[in-house]
Amino acid sequence: MKTLIQTISRRISETWHSPELPQRGHTYRCQCGRPVFFRNSKCLACSSPLGYEPGLGEVRALLPGPSADTWLLHGDPEDTPGVYKRCSNFSSPAGCNWLLPTGHASDLCTSCRLNRTIPDLGDPDNCRYWRAIENAKRRMVAQLIALGLPVESKVEENPERGVMFDFLRSPPEGPRVMTSHGNGLITLNVEEADDSVRERTRYDMHEPYRTLIGHFRHEIGHYYWDRLIADSPWHEKYRELFGDERADYGAALRKNYEQGPPPDWQDHFISSYASVHPWEDWAECWAHYMHLVDSLNTAMGFGLTGDDVELELDQYELKDLYDPDDRGAPRYLSLVNAWLELVTVLNEVARSMGQQDFYPFVMSRSVLRKLHFIQLVVKSEREDQDDDD
Repeated sequence: MKTLIQTISRRISETWHSPELPQRGHTYRCQCGRPVFFRNSKCLACSSPLGYEPGLGEVRALLPGPSADTWLLHGDPEDTPGVYKRCSNFSSPAGCNWLLPTGHASDLCTSCRLNRTIPDLGDPDNCRYWRAIENAKRRMVAQLIALGLPVESKVEENPERGVMFDFLRSPPEGPRVMTSHGNGLITLNVEEADDSVRERTRYDMHEPYRTLIGHFRHEIGHYYWDRLIADSPWHEKYRELFGDERADYGAALRKNYEQGPPPDWQDHFISSYASVHPWEDWAECWAHYMHLVDSLNTAMGFGLTGDDVELELDQYELKDLYDPDDRGAPRYLSLVNAWLELVTVLNEVARSMGQQDFYPFVMSRSVLRKLHFIQLVVKSEREDQDDDD
């Protein structure tokens, strides 16, 4: 089975500078032919119920199943249809539109099974926060599945190596809940779902970018460092590229808060926070790897190609990658260069609306090598999963 990177890279080579327009990414169509989107649970044109099947990576129109509260996917073979049930959080404030097989022991979907703690839903603000949080988390989880990475619940499926989430709200008297990761537990302050709170924090912290999905992608990067890098054949290579994570983390944080980032941080890191410690450098690069892949995949799914972009950029070359001799290096290089074209245009569109840049970062060659390293780690994990299957 092709990885998400292989699929996108093939589409870039075939269509980024070609009249053939792909219709993939996060673009779906109802049985009536109208476009529907990742979050949708009902077609606004024909009122068909919709559901997201994570194994297929598709939003599909639903047909009544053989028994109450079961569903078939429109377009499935009539002789061998899959029978599904909705996630039990469909009717909760989370509004989950994901499906799971009727024979599954859990009533929660792949994404919702990752939750250990949710906020008190007796508070209307918490209901609103939780829905925004779950919308972002589902998008991240869908991408992880598409990349071929292991997604297992520490709550229900893999207590030793799985991942789980606590969504907490700071009590009025304190202390403030901090977004963090530790031993497979990702904690998120639900007030990050309040746009005004998050924007004020972004401003106070002098951050160019702060979003819910950015938080999720950063923290899940810490989790995959534990799962894919620590004590693996990649570990020493990681230290050569990112630095030695055994450096005192607390001391590194104190130094950053007291002295700020090094003056040349942009030459070596994707963000100033990445310069704090090798763990944070990895997590920031992991998040940007996910940003790059998902944004480009979505843009191409809506038919945007290189022919729509009229500009000339200094493109990266194979020698700029971590491993130029890897057989997938040309594909990854085409992906990154296409991404640079895309974000250059989108930044200008944002500026024309008086908004901050869509992607307010500069990707140096040092960062490119780190992103390519992550791609090789992800590729290796997917190949290992395929061998296990």
